[in-house]
Amino acid sequence: MADAIIDTVASVPVAVIGAGPAGLMLAHLLGRAGVETIVVDTRTRREIETTQRAGILEADAARDLVETGVSDRILREGHEHEGTELRFGGRAHRLDFKELVGESVWLYPQTDVFIDLADARERDGGTVRFGVSDTEVLDITTDAPRVRYTAPDGSRHEIRAKYVVGADGSRSMCRDLVPEDQRVRYGREYPFAWFGIMAEAPMSAPELVYAHSEHGFALISQRTRTVQRMYFQCSPDESVDAWPDHRIWETLQARVAGEDGFRLKEGPISEKTVLRFRSFVQEPMRWGSMLLAGDAAHTVPPTGARGLNLALHDVKVLSDVLLRALGGAGEAVLDEYQPRALQRVWRAQNFSYWMTQLLHTAPGGTPFDLRRQLGELDNVVGTRAGRSYLAEQYTGWPARSRG
Repeated sequence: MADAIIDTVASVPVAVIGAGPAGLMLAHLLGRAGVETIVVDTRTRREIETTQRAGILEADAARDLVETGVSDRILREGHEHEGTELRFGGRAHRLDFKELVGESVWLYPQTDVFIDLADARERDGGTVRFGVSDTEVLDITTDAPRVRYTAPDGSRHEIRAKYVVGADGSRSMCRDLVPEDQRVRYGREYPFAWFGIMAEAPMSAPELVYAHSEHGFALISQRTRTVQRMYFQCSPDESVDAWPDHRIWETLQARVAGEDGFRLKEGPISEKTVLRFRSFVQEPMRWGSMLLAGDAAHTVPPTGARGLNLALHDVKVLSDVLLRALGGAGEAVLDEYQPRALQRVWRAQNFSYWMTQLLHTAPGGTPFDLRRQLGELDNVVGTRAGRSYLAEQYTGWPARSRG
């Protein structure tokens, strides 16, 4: 599209590729400080807000949504969880986050975080272009990068910026702009996936339930009082067509069964999906005038509920360094971004990997492997140090209380 006629040219300090929570939160934080942005995304707003995504928010992330003026809806419609339950060996073990580390988490779907942020951008007069195509990011090794895109009406536009932020998700185009010989990609593919369902049923438990069994892993989560989200471990190549409702419920019930008689409350299943997952980090997170944030730079398995929180932490750090760079501190301050972000990223990678291997049954696992896992789980719930470790990692090292 390099030769296409450009219909309009706009100049802003920061152009953002990707209008998910990371991109919109960055635009919101910069906008509060008087820095104008233009955000573009290939998806329509409706496509994003009708893609159902679960979400556990750290206390700090929930506070940021409220205190920076995005919305207080999380306080009205979200569910504060002061702990979680591990089920293994046929018994339930509750970890009390509040008692252990003085923090909690919030069950609040990523879809709702997006809606709140999109509404806030519209309310505040921010510029977000949904449904664009043919996006190009040019001249990122100069101090005058450009973004070109085609609007839904076919017109062609150019954004001239000081900095470009790639927040375009796990299939990022922006991260590929870092030359292959200048980037390092770390990753791990997992030999299992999650089969996820949305069910019209009452809550089976007041908080999340992580279940380990010889049959495999299951996660029992909540959506509303009448709609629930649940997952169970499956093959990455599993077909949803092979799973009628009765087979799904039999599988889930077997994986949470125990001597306490706990059973899930069943109902019609309205959605089925297979969620593959992997661990991934790309370095560097900055190349010239372009910086990467969120899933564009890193992804984690969903077991530890860190993905959305990492994205929001990235842009919290990034907004700080961008504001200082634009405010006179100079471009050198951007060098702070990667080490500050990556410290938390690698902590989260470690925790997510640990939770994943702790709770899932690996293909080809032996009876020894199963008993060893049970021993590790017993160490986690049976010692103060083990319980505190999981609670601190899961609630996300909130800055206000623990540094």
